[in-house]
Formats: sequence, structure tokens, C-alpha cells
Amino acid sequence: MKKIITTKNAPAPIGPYNQAILTGNTLYISGQIAINPETGELETNELAQETKRVMENLKAILNEAEMDFENVIKTSIFISDMNNFAKINEVYSSYFDADTAPARETVEVANLPKFVNVEISAIAVKFPG
Repeated sequence: MKKIITTKNAPAPIGPYNQAILTGNTLYISGQIAINPETGELETNELAQETKRVMENLKAILNEAEMDFENVIKTSIFISDMNNFAKINEVYSSYFDADTAPARETVEVANLPKFVNVEISAIAVKFPG
């Protein structure tokens, strides 16, 4: 059985998908871009702020599912320019403990929705106990 996870603290989907799906103890979070959920506006003027907005959107969805970044086991990072990797990684890494950070891949792509610089999706697991 799947449960749809939705929060007003992250941007509403802009297509035929949901913010996240919880099945069993596993949460699949759709790719997040830097849309401010309060204003609906993109925050792409500065790369660090853009990445922070993406991570805060992920955090809001995790919180709605009663999880946090410690529950994240895998992320996928899509960036429009690999030259931005270090700046994105600096913000991204501040949300994780280096010793327990999730598995991930980072891929440069030709284009992202709304021509943003970064999109991140995640898989999280609610651990027993």
C-alpha cells in the first residue's frame, strides 16, 4: 500500500506526480527544485541559496513523513553545470553527518525544469526503534 505525502511547506507538484510516496517504511521523494513554497517563486539568483531552498524543500517533506536527513539513504543530484558541483556540495553536505551520509550520484544534465541549476531527489527509510 502506498501513502501520498504532501505538505504546504514544500512546493506543490507542477505535473502529474506527488511530493513523496511512502510505501512500508520507505519514502520516495520527488526531485525538488528551488521553488519557495510560500511565494511560488524560484530562488535562483545565487547558487548557495538555490541549493539551500532545495534542501529545505526536501526537509519539509521528510518532516511531514516524520523523518529527517538521518533517514535518507540515497539521493540523486542533477545539475546543469558540473562546474557548480563544489558550491552545491558545500550546502548539501551541511545537511548530513559525513560518517552517515547517504549514497548518491551527481549527474550533469542538459536542462532541468524551469531552467534551474540543481534538482535533488531522495529515498529515506524509517528505521525501527
